[in-house]
Amino acid sequence: MTAATAEVTTEDPHGYSARHLSVLEGLEAVRKRPGMYIGSTDSRGLAHCLWEIVDNCVDEALAGYCTHISVTMHADGSFDVGDNGRGIPVDLEPKTGLPGVELVMTRLHAGGKFGGVSYTASGGLHGVGASVVNALSARLDVEVDRDGHTHAISFRRGLPGEFADDGRPNARFKKRSGVRQVHKVAKNVTGTRTRFWPDLQIFLKDATVELDLVMDRMRQTAFLIPGLTIEVRDERGDEVVEETFRFDGGIGEFCTYLSKDAPLIDVLRLQGHGHFTETVPVLDDQGHLTPTDVERDLEVDIALRWGSGYDTVTRSFVNVIATPKGGTHVRGFEKAVVKVINDQLRAARLLKNGDEDVIRDDVQEGLTAVVTVRLPEPQFEGQTKEILGTSAATRIVSKVADRELRAIFENPPRAQKQALRAVLEKIVGAAKTRIAARTQRDNQRRKNALENSALPAKLVDCRTADDRSELFIVEGDSALGTAKLARDSEFQALLPIRGKILNVQKASVADMLKNAECAAIIQVIGAGSGRTFDIDASRYGRIILMADADVDGSHIRTLLLTLLYRYMRPMLEEGRVYAAVPPLHRIELIKPRKGQEKYVYCYSDAELRKKLVEFERKGRRWKEPVQRYKGLGEMDADQLAETTMDPRHRILRRIRVENAEEAAKTFDLLMGSDVAPRRAFITAGASELDAERIDV
Repeated sequence: MTAATAEVTTEDPHGYSARHLSVLEGLEAVRKRPGMYIGSTDSRGLAHCLWEIVDNCVDEALAGYCTHISVTMHADGSFDVGDNGRGIPVDLEPKTGLPGVELVMTRLHAGGKFGGVSYTASGGLHGVGASVVNALSARLDVEVDRDGHTHAISFRRGLPGEFADDGRPNARFKKRSGVRQVHKVAKNVTGTRTRFWPDLQIFLKDATVELDLVMDRMRQTAFLIPGLTIEVRDERGDEVVEETFRFDGGIGEFCTYLSKDAPLIDVLRLQGHGHFTETVPVLDDQGHLTPTDVERDLEVDIALRWGSGYDTVTRSFVNVIATPKGGTHVRGFEKAVVKVINDQLRAARLLKNGDEDVIRDDVQEGLTAVVTVRLPEPQFEGQTKEILGTSAATRIVSKVADRELRAIFENPPRAQKQALRAVLEKIVGAAKTRIAARTQRDNQRRKNALENSALPAKLVDCRTADDRSELFIVEGDSALGTAKLARDSEFQALLPIRGKILNVQKASVADMLKNAECAAIIQVIGAGSGRTFDIDASRYGRIILMADADVDGSHIRTLLLTLLYRYMRPMLEEGRVYAAVPPLHRIELIKPRKGQEKYVYCYSDAELRKKLVEFERKGRRWKEPVQRYKGLGEMDADQLAETTMDPRHRILRRIRVENAEEAAKTFDLLMGSDVAPRRAFITAGASELDAERIDV
């Protein structure tokens, strides 16, 4: 592999030709741009180098040839990794004439992971791991037990050779190619040992690999490969620390280890496999990479468990390589679990028609899952292997997880039936909590929008904002036109509403805020609503409800009072809410005497009858028929001002809450969702109503 960089001299800023290009041969590109291969040159990048060497040993374990791995962190800053696998080949590779171990350590994209012959499952397709570590090491020694001998080879910053002594990276070094036989071993003894000293010219001085990080990584590897023994030794501190990991229970045991809460259900295992065809570049006899269709087999093994807690723990792996950022295999798992859970919730009638489906966050509340897949030559997004990119994994993992999890729910073991029901109930509870939180958040946003947005265009505002100011909430646009002429624009504002507003005693907060009329009233008063209502911020000293003097008008006043009681109660408690009292009848007297009014207004049928009897007794005549107002819009401006709006003549009824508990019961009785008490109330009072007074 080569890499080219361009450098332009300062002497000739406009000159740019082929001689200005520098060519980096072999591992020079790695040393020039280490971040492209290991992510960074700090502790994270140093740890990645260690994982690259360890992963080669793990690949041998996956292939079934390795049962023991050792990792040692020496006091001099070097790392030693060994296994009892087959050992890296030491015979000559025919095309290059180099020993196999030298080839994989010095050539990028050289190794046994291509073509699916040596490894059916390995850590990656790239084949640059060992060679990158070699390039970034001040010294790297490899010993291979194979064919009855121990074969050794050393490297300085990627170049093969031999050091004059052992154990020091700055010892005298002589370049030479090839391996050397150190001593004999039994023919059945095989394995590889790699020790490397990170190059301080590359890595930051404070770069280190924490012991806890190594312990966690080796522990999880032992969980993922049942029967594999991994020894970790740290010689860097005052005391040597040693730990051995071996877990025969596999990822089921790993899932239990990761879970920190009490279990709702035992660990479930979902296992299966699938096939897919992939086009990959394969080296042909001429050494060229040729696109070739290859049949792949993908094995799926998932362990999951729901607990009583709320945290989600998901670990995913590809051929024992952790994928902390997930990838196609995790997407397939999550898709299947959400689908199966929704189907089971509806089958169990925990979700009814019209209910929202549960989502991934609901399903994963309290879930611990370990998702592993094994396949040859996985495609990762980047050399750091944090995200699986093999697209077929989504389909296969989803199919396996769907089939296995559905079978568990539909045919559960007798001991697990109640536990599975508890899981479904927990997920439904999580969904309800999420929806309630979302509703509250949306309501708050809508309230903030109401409080901060411009006043509605239909508001006819007044000029003052002191305690004298009055807001008339007027029924209908027709009455608004007359009220505009009848009002005193200095201190009287008008807000028209269309018909009957929402009954907020029955409706939710969200529905109330969505209602245009309710929102307009809250917005115009300007003091917020509910718990955030601040009476000192109110834009008006009084609120006056002005509706027609009929049954519909009474109903509208009741609806408005319900809104004020539920969401702006301090206005009622301080006596700042009034009901205007418009007249119901107008008597026009014929030839009134001097000093007598020509028009007499009556505010009820009883008052009308009393007045007519009085006029008849006094011999005063009136024009027939007596006018009955059907609405405020029938009055002209002078009449409306005189009877309803002019403070010198009008009648207002102050609405107060003398007994909050009794008021709450009354509103709930008359406006609440429970119909039966209201029906009983109406029936009980029906005998007191004069049937002849009912409009037909």
